[in-house]
Amino acid sequence: MNDTELLTLITRLRSVADVGLLYAKNEYDIERYTEMQHIAIAMLDNVTGWGVEDIKFNFPIAADYPTVKVDVRGILLNAENKILLAKESADGKWSLPGGWADIGYSAKEVIVKEFEEETGLQIVPERLLAVFDKKMHPHPPQPFYVYKMVFYCKAISTMLNKGFDVLDVAYFDINNLPELSEDRILKSQIELLYQKIVDGDLTADAD
Repeated sequence: MNDTELLTLITRLRSVADVGLLYAKNEYDIERYTEMQHIAIAMLDNVTGWGVEDIKFNFPIAADYPTVKVDVRGILLNAENKILLAKESADGKWSLPGGWADIGYSAKEVIVKEFEEETGLQIVPERLLAVFDKKMHPHPPQPFYVYKMVFYCKAISTMLNKGFDVLDVAYFDINNLPELSEDRILKSQIELLYQKIVDGDLTADAD
């Protein structure tokens, strides 16, 4: 079992404990689910090395039913079929523009906002191309359980203007991609999305 598979199981264990504590009615059940939660946190620390206190701070006890986090990104090609990427300030590597889905915004509204903030471009999300379950792809291990939605986008403005929260924005040839921020996007995913666009296949893939 690799770290990603183990992390998925730990995440599921933590989720079961969280749900149990939400609905537990007697002291025995509360004690057992609390113990399960502590075990999951200790295991998470063992796999990631983040520290128990940091894990508790970043993953507080659930106040509602735990659900999947959603990451929304967009792929945009210029006239030469080069792919627009943003250089992430978090790790200095490149990704498709996008980020976590914001409450109060539709998925399309999120990607329009993210493109404008990161690249300065006004875009139209034409079609949903893929919904990736991160556990189905070789991303680095992470504690969140994440679905990644990727839209095919077209620009309605042309002037790139790097946002404050990214280091750079630029277009890249599919055969000459820079070092990617693999927590956010993988080369294999970009290649799949790119091929769908150039082939005119705008149906949505889903894991």
